[in-house]
Amino acid sequence: MATPYDVLGIDADADEAAVVRAYRQRVKEAHPDHGGSLAEFERVRRAYEPLSAERDPETFEADADDRAGETESPDGSDAEGADADQADSGEEADDERTLGPTVEYLDYAVVEAHNWELSDEDLFEKAEAADLDVDRYGLLVMEDRETILEAAERYGFSWPYACRGGACANCAVAVVEGEVEMPVSTVLTEEMRAQGVRLSCIAEPVTDDLKVVFNIERLPGLAELRLPAEGFESAGTGD
Repeated sequence: MATPYDVLGIDADADEAAVVRAYRQRVKEAHPDHGGSLAEFERVRRAYEPLSAERDPETFEADADDRAGETESPDGSDAEGADADQADSGEEADDERTLGPTVEYLDYAVVEAHNWELSDEDLFEKAEAADLDVDRYGLLVMEDRETILEAAERYGFSWPYACRGGACANCAVAVVEGEVEMPVSTVLTEEMRAQGVRLSCIAEPVTDDLKVVFNIERLPGLAELRLPAEGFESAGTGD
């Protein structure tokens, strides 16, 4: 059975930086929009999970086809051939599945550190080439009716937030590409919205691909709309 290292194409003694680099490369290659497939994309994500969480790599489970190939029939014989029709049905079902919207994210602290600008047309290309940690730059795959903040938290990231109801700017992000839907927005001015500022706690993608810069809550104009940091320190990015 394949190991997480096999799926990511690295040696078992690879250090954390090598794991992150391999994951970032493989997850983009496996993305359906880049010529990959949903099954492979999910396989790469599952392979990265135990390594990023410092769990035993043996907890990784390969995809359903790998497991199906190891099953035996009740009489002890190999059931791989007998299950060919079921495997074909599984492939057809997989073809009908769809991948949720993907969010390419970047920490504004990185933008500041490199003297980049939010308006740079090649901002995300520069981020990809900068060999950043996965909590600073990477991809999120959204689930149905999930906000951007909820997706980031599901991936284990601690993006800034406070009220979770669209009443402050602690969770603000800059949408560089793509569109989101917000049910309410009582704090953002029309100028801010025109500049792409959205609130990640209530923002849901309406396009298949998004590029967002998070951790922008200290930008001029937004700073005045933040709630007090007390009680929300655990939600910070630690920069």
